[in-house]
Amino acid sequence: MSLPAAILAGGLGTRIGAITQHKIPKALIEVAGEPFIVHQLRLFHRQGIRRVVLCVGHLGEQIQEVIGDGQALGMDVAYSFDGAVLRGTGGAIQQAIPLLGDKFYVFYGDSYLDCDYNAPQQAFESSNKLALMTVFRNHNQWDSSNVIFRDGQIIRYDKRNRTPEMEYLDYGLGLFQASAFDPYSQETAFDLADVYMDLLAQGQLAGFEVKERFYEVGSPNGLAETQQYLRSKIE
Repeated sequence: MSLPAAILAGGLGTRIGAITQHKIPKALIEVAGEPFIVHQLRLFHRQGIRRVVLCVGHLGEQIQEVIGDGQALGMDVAYSFDGAVLRGTGGAIQQAIPLLGDKFYVFYGDSYLDCDYNAPQQAFESSNKLALMTVFRNHNQWDSSNVIFRDGQIIRYDKRNRTPEMEYLDYGLGLFQASAFDPYSQETAFDLADVYMDLLAQGQLAGFEVKERFYEVGSPNGLAETQQYLRSKIE
């Protein structure tokens, strides 16, 4: 049975501002005739995920108006709003934990990850670790690589200090136990990348390689590629 999923959908869309004009969230950008979030939720449904918590902030009410409770898509959708003080991607997940439960997926709201979700979930549950990061051998092709991954293990992960040895990328599909977020203050903003790095240092981060490339709508080039990919699946 699939775990629930959190979607980080609170970004301002600064890289794609000409399209959003900061008047709609990235999740509502039209892709292949529908809001991007609709494509994401349909993909989750096909993967067996039925319960989703949308972590929203700026203009999040617009997403709620479009998706509602998710029943029209066969989903159970809840919302966790940032509030007056931004808490970062890690803080947004921490705030949503009461809606998510003990174990859950984490996805980014601008990524379309058309791969098998069951395999990393099984790897996570058998690892007995607090989290699992999926990785993709990117060779800096679609984004800057930030992971050293060898023999099924994440050796190094760092989004800020990249090195030539980093051939892999954080794919954007994570699995967590809720207790991974216990050490962090609820009063201070923190990034999900910091959680991953801390867990790796503690030996509590499993790794799983995904072979399928990712698609994203956070940049103009990414949006064009995602449009083409999703249209090809409809035709």
